Amino acid sequence: MISIFIFVLSEFGFGQNLDTLHFMEGVEENGDTLPHQDLEPISVYPKHVFKSKRWERRYYRLERKVKKVYPYAQKAAELLKKYEDEYLAAESRREQKKYIKKVEEELFDQYGDELKKLSISEGRILIKLIDRETGHTSYELIKDLKGGLVAFFWQGVARIFGNNLKDEYDPVEEDILIEQIIFKIEAGII
Repeated sequence: MISIFIFVLSEFGFGQNLDTLHFMEGVEENGDTLPHQDLEPISVYPKHVFKSKRWERRYYRLERKVKKVYPYAQKAAELLKKYEDEYLAAESRREQKKYIKKVEEELFDQYGDELKKLSISEGRILIKLIDRETGHTSYELIKDLKGGLVAFFWQGVARIFGNNLKDEYDPVEEDILIEQIIFKIEAGII
């Protein structure tokens, strides 16, 4: 009786379950078959070593500013793609202007207050990130959508405050820190 009880328990409760077999791809090399599996790439960033406390503060200040304005640049690129087809489908320049006016009002209602609160340096970063995300400088976008005179006016206003709407994003030299920060944001590190 006890042996039957032990047999039943071992079959139903305490026995090992058989796993299904998992087959991996293999690569044959020099007569050996080696397991091969593609892995997702991961980014590894070394810990920043700063020259001084001043450089460390400047870096973390830049990081905060990029984190603040990067979503706006992404949204600008998204909206540009969304509205571009409808804008180009308008039959006359007059219809295009009406469409731009409607989109402008919608955007100012949604983001106007937040964008007005940006500092000059945050605006400078936003101009560069818009170029990064859209592939066009802010000046080119304004010129294409609103006209050359309006673009000239806003370029003048930007120049008064030390900005330049024609600034291009340079991820290799000038804006390498911003590019590193964006990679960290996209990787979920910061």
